[in-house]
Amino acid sequence: MLEDGMEKLWRNAGLSFGAALIYRFEGFELDPGKFELREHGRAKHLEPQVLSLLILLASNADRLVSKDEIIEKIWGGRIVSEAAVASRIKAARQALGDDGKEQRFIRTVHGKGFRFGAPVLFEQAPGPVRRFAAPAADPSPPAPAVEERPSIAVLPFHLVGGPGALSVVADALADELIGDLSRLRWLLVIARTSTFRFRGQEASCEQVGAALGVRYCLTGTLEEAAGHVTLSVSLARTCDSAVVWADRFTAGRDELHELRGEVLEAVIANLETRIVQNEVERARRMPEAGLDAWSSYHLGLDHMFRFNRSDNARAAGLFAQALARDPNFSRALSGLSFTRFQDCFLQYSDDPEAMAEQARSFAERAVQLDPLDPFAHLNLGRSLWFADAVPESMERLSAAIALSPNYAQAIYSKAWAEMTQCDVGHSDEHAELALRLSPLDPLRYAMLGVRSVSALMRGDHQSALEWGERAAQSPGAHKHIAVIAAIAAEASGNHERAAQWIGRARQLDPQVSRGTFLRSFPFAATSGREMIERALQGTGL
Repeated sequence: MLEDGMEKLWRNAGLSFGAALIYRFEGFELDPGKFELREHGRAKHLEPQVLSLLILLASNADRLVSKDEIIEKIWGGRIVSEAAVASRIKAARQALGDDGKEQRFIRTVHGKGFRFGAPVLFEQAPGPVRRFAAPAADPSPPAPAVEERPSIAVLPFHLVGGPGALSVVADALADELIGDLSRLRWLLVIARTSTFRFRGQEASCEQVGAALGVRYCLTGTLEEAAGHVTLSVSLARTCDSAVVWADRFTAGRDELHELRGEVLEAVIANLETRIVQNEVERARRMPEAGLDAWSSYHLGLDHMFRFNRSDNARAAGLFAQALARDPNFSRALSGLSFTRFQDCFLQYSDDPEAMAEQARSFAERAVQLDPLDPFAHLNLGRSLWFADAVPESMERLSAAIALSPNYAQAIYSKAWAEMTQCDVGHSDEHAELALRLSPLDPLRYAMLGVRSVSALMRGDHQSALEWGERAAQSPGAHKHIAVIAAIAAEASGNHERAAQWIGRARQLDPQVSRGTFLRSFPFAATSGREMIERALQGTGL
């Protein structure tokens, strides 16, 4: 089923499904699929890091690759010495019969990074050969190219009043943020070795962006007064220094540990929403033909979260477009899984079983491509809901949370799964946490809906009605959320309100029924399910 869906996507994009790329230049063939370099057809033995470096440079022959990107991609962002990078560059040149003086294949752009200097042909068998000529040498090299994926530099926090006892705390906070943010697979985080070079400098966000090739810059100030410590944090765009998000945190001098946790949690949660929304706005300003893989993906997210038939189809097309540009783009596959999930959950398709199978297949492929991406595990976990495997889905959702502990949508999804199993203590706790982590989340209405059903199963009908109506009145709420509000109203004895919410559900989908609701919410056979079914029957749905 995955192959059928993927083949259609590739064919629509004019590409050959499953074809591998081979990079050719001056008698050499670089084959990432077989992970080998061949010279006139004969394989050359290279250390894995050297071969990975060659693949990185050749596959990006149309742009400069910064040293920080090399460290991120080849060493996984670990701290390495300049000598280690130079050693791998030297070995890569030697493998091609090149050297640091001639620089026929690998050119050094001093203070910036490296650029592949030979024209590269890449072949997508059995498709056509396409040519990307390496740019001619420039006597004044430009700043590093900003790569497609959103990128950020966390600068060392400024200590108001000069060096003192809090200097270590200021550095530790920035360092921890770099480490925690690097776990976000959708975000490129510049290594500490580069960002901490700006310590004590009055560099603007534009200057940081030009020097490091990033789109966003996170800065902070730490100040102590009257026994209290105040930390101000600001996220800005490097293109114009416009502030995307800012906040202030205050704690007692002896509460620094709690302050640290609060700051880390808030920064990660806000970056998930603020940067993504900013990337959506950026993509909207681009002509569609000029969208890169990441821009197509972010624009797809915007449509996906609107939860209606036409926007869901539009999102699927944008994710397919992203995959046409990058066939191994795990996040785009996860996005496709989400759209197929929505097709099944909201009955957009006449064949919900096929949509459920595709949701699972796309998510499984995404996890294979990037087993460390929490979004992939989230979608695989959700897809299992339609396979009568809700308990098994929690393992995947727990994996997503383990990879990104403040991932609000994964925490909410686990709350949803717990709710269907009538584990109302945990479901309400996790839904509350998700709302705290992401108060402006596009799935806020769903988080509120979980709190409503959890309260109902506890027998707290008044709270269930309050949460349910808040959920149904939230932007983006779909038909099932209106049904939840109706169930809560009916259970509380407010039949008139229940009828109003059923009317709202029918406005959103005239075909809504008890059967469609219960297929989308596979409640376990417990007293909680019996309560839901009685209330549903009472609404007349």
